[in-house]
Amino acid sequence: MTETKVLHWSPAQGRAEQLMLLFHGVGDRAEGLAPLAGQLRQAFPQAVVMAPDGFMAADSGEGGARQWFSLHGVTEQNRPERVQAVLPALTAWVRAAQQASGVGPAATALVGFSQGAICALELAQAEDGLAGRVLAFSGRYATLPRRAPQHTTLHLFHGADDPVIPVRYARVAMQRLAELQGDATIDIAEGVGHAMPPALVDCAIDRLRTHIPHRTWAAALGAVPGLAERAAERGTED
Repeated sequence: MTETKVLHWSPAQGRAEQLMLLFHGVGDRAEGLAPLAGQLRQAFPQAVVMAPDGFMAADSGEGGARQWFSLHGVTEQNRPERVQAVLPALTAWVRAAQQASGVGPAATALVGFSQGAICALELAQAEDGLAGRVLAFSGRYATLPRRAPQHTTLHLFHGADDPVIPVRYARVAMQRLAELQGDATIDIAEGVGHAMPPALVDCAIDRLRTHIPHRTWAAALGAVPGLAERAAERGTED
């Protein structure tokens, strides 16, 4: 893989406790996510935040714009293959970022917008546990999952009026993940198109701060003899 330009922010002092990797949309560059990086750094001052340029020059060829996979002639049939082609390089990049920052997978969050969200979601499917969280803004699956990640929590954020990737893709994805008993949440903003408005970014930060992954609950229940059974009994009684 050729060298990729990466924007990199580190904690002002102290050791890194989280790693947040930001993937931009098609036709953008890492700089386009600098405002999001600033909000995340303010909310999580001990986080390392990194935003790489997409690995390919954008089809438009305008002003150094980048992309993760080509949209030229893209169809529902060939999109999965195009996404899968970039995943090995993206996986290697994520692992290198983890090694460089000293932050492990459980404390890593993949944050993607549009095409970057597609890649983040598919990466979590291909490499379960590579990251503890995925925050997917205005994204979709290239292929709906047949199994849910067991070590990654998925947070979907979407504008109700998105004309580029309609919100139905997020709703269908959430329904599939629920059927597969995946650990996932969805937040939809009314009157919002293909964008990351402040309200959804605030919601994402709140999800990171307050959502306790199902696997954490399961581990806690399993650590106390009889607690899981009592919890199940209470659920049946309710």
